[in-house]
Amino acid sequence: MRFRAAVLRSYEKPFTVEEVALRTDPAPGEILVEIAGCGMCRTDLAVRRSAGRSPLPAVLGHEGAGVVVRAGGGPDTAVGVGDHVVLSFDSCGHCDNCRGAAPAYCDSFASLNLFGGRAEDPPRLTDAAGGALAPRWFGQSSFAEYALVPARNAVRVDPALPLHLLGPLGCGFLTGAGAVLNTFAAGPGDTLVVLGAGAVGLAAVMAATAAGALTVAVDRHPGRLALAERFGATPLPATTAGLAERVRRLTGGGARYALDTTASAPLVNDALRALRPTGSLGLVARLHTALPLEPGTLDRGRSIRHLCEGDAVPSLLIPLLIRLWQAGRFPFDQLVRTYPLADINEAERDCDAGRVVKPVLLPAGRSR
Repeated sequence: MRFRAAVLRSYEKPFTVEEVALRTDPAPGEILVEIAGCGMCRTDLAVRRSAGRSPLPAVLGHEGAGVVVRAGGGPDTAVGVGDHVVLSFDSCGHCDNCRGAAPAYCDSFASLNLFGGRAEDPPRLTDAAGGALAPRWFGQSSFAEYALVPARNAVRVDPALPLHLLGPLGCGFLTGAGAVLNTFAAGPGDTLVVLGAGAVGLAAVMAATAAGALTVAVDRHPGRLALAERFGATPLPATTAGLAERVRRLTGGGARYALDTTASAPLVNDALRALRPTGSLGLVARLHTALPLEPGTLDRGRSIRHLCEGDAVPSLLIPLLIRLWQAGRFPFDQLVRTYPLADINEAERDCDAGRVVKPVLLPAGRSR
């Protein structure tokens, strides 16, 4: 079958929207999904800085949502034709971490999601000239009208929901909310500081407010701080002198939890100093440089760890976030701006410039 997709052919050049060809039907355990909308995540854009490890040319996109139009069957296929689904990250399903309800720490996570996936001969996805395209970005490659994905990546949702908006629940919003609800298990009376009020950070703010926690949000963009305040956080500019001491005062002696989305070494050290004794810092951004920790930042039981995908089991967390949204307690839709798939490069520019928190691409070609 032939359809349109956004192809990245160079680490330095824009996406091109072109006709591609899929040369296989779903195998057992796979489904073909007609994409209604796909969020653009910072991880998609980070491919440009991947030092050649992510194969090109490729179809990226990993926050897809759509309708199942074909299913390969098999015992692991819990969704069928006509189901509305949100797509999330890939995992092997059988390593110790997958069996232990920690699929984000799958032994094969990097190869399945980031740096190549499974080798295919002949290739399943090609361009109009027959050239191979990398087709398994996070098991999806959903910057396209259709995506062939493992059924275990898919979470069934109510057909009455606005499907085109739901894709970011599969990664960006799942990561921020999962850090608060899963990793920290924050609740009433807990205190949290969030560094970076982008899509992940604002999802963390919304989840913390829903959980009854007191939150301080740190960012350098006034517009992002205004959004954080709207969602229940106390805003604090990243340029504030004595940032850690200010957070400690706002949280009554130090935050119990901190979430860093910036990968900025100075802010990470500020976050550690802002923690109360035995407090925990979670890092969600990928570090590209050394992270020197200043003396005393890990004293008195403070801890630091990297978090992947909000420690989430998508089939559990995505329905919870939808229920919170329906109750008006997780208003993620207020962060979304939609673009036709043909305008993917405009969406990338707006995302890079901070003009939009969460771009969502609509393969049907019409923004809503």
